[in-house]
Amino acid sequence: MSGSAIGTVGVVGAGAMGSGIIEVIATSGVSVVARDINAAAVEAGQLRVEGSLDKAVERGKLEADDRDAAAGSISWTTEIADLAGCDLIIEAAPEIRELKLSIFQELDGVVRDNAILATNTSSIPIIDIAMATGRPEQVCGMHFFNPAPVMKLVEVIETQRTDPVVLQAVSDFATEQLEKRVVVCKDRSGFVVNALLIPYLCQAIAMFEAGHATAEDIDEAMQLGAGHPMGPLTLSDLVGLDVLLMAAESLHEEYAERFLAAPPLLRRMVSAGQLGRKSGQGFYPY
Repeated sequence: MSGSAIGTVGVVGAGAMGSGIIEVIATSGVSVVARDINAAAVEAGQLRVEGSLDKAVERGKLEADDRDAAAGSISWTTEIADLAGCDLIIEAAPEIRELKLSIFQELDGVVRDNAILATNTSSIPIIDIAMATGRPEQVCGMHFFNPAPVMKLVEVIETQRTDPVVLQAVSDFATEQLEKRVVVCKDRSGFVVNALLIPYLCQAIAMFEAGHATAEDIDEAMQLGAGHPMGPLTLSDLVGLDVLLMAAESLHEEYAERFLAAPPLLRRMVSAGQLGRKSGQGFYPY
């Protein structure tokens, strides 16, 4: 299947990440089947997508007619069977290994033989997910970044079993249809971005924990001294400290390097429910 042959895309999961992916696909002119676990989750996802589209119109980034067309191209459902006609299905469920394996097993029994299955996971080995299906050659990673409508990068990840034709089709779709920049990488924890970013964020947290500098000064130093648009502790709050912790644990499990271990403060903050922007408190109050 070529990238141009992908006419309908399914997205499993309409949370913060999934809703962004749904919006990106819908505004590109491609039909989307958006599925979540229950009616409440579907309603929340729909409100999230439509609210974001409205904001894009307010900011002059999108015409009202295009907003209406995008919203109209999305079919919302709680039934995984409704994904049967999709050419590409992108899973964007929570980072829970057993959940993702279960979803791919279900998808394998529903979608047609030539459909491509992709996961947006940032920490779980993609080969493990692929082997939960009877079609590992048609499974790859398609890692978007938050917020998906704004961030230009998509990491496309190949496993030992991914068919090169599938990898090319997904790369072409992301590049030509979604107008994203694609980086192709191997199935290793962290891929490219998080393999470099997560240790940096954890080192900033360790520096703050040790009392070397205030959170504000650490962030300002990296903004003004390294030209970063956002300091590491502000970025950690944006990513979500629970997500950061899971990614750090995945890297440490794969590479067993001491510097990849999550700082104790990060664990304590997650245990305390201080997850960053989404909880109202992280390294900063929101």
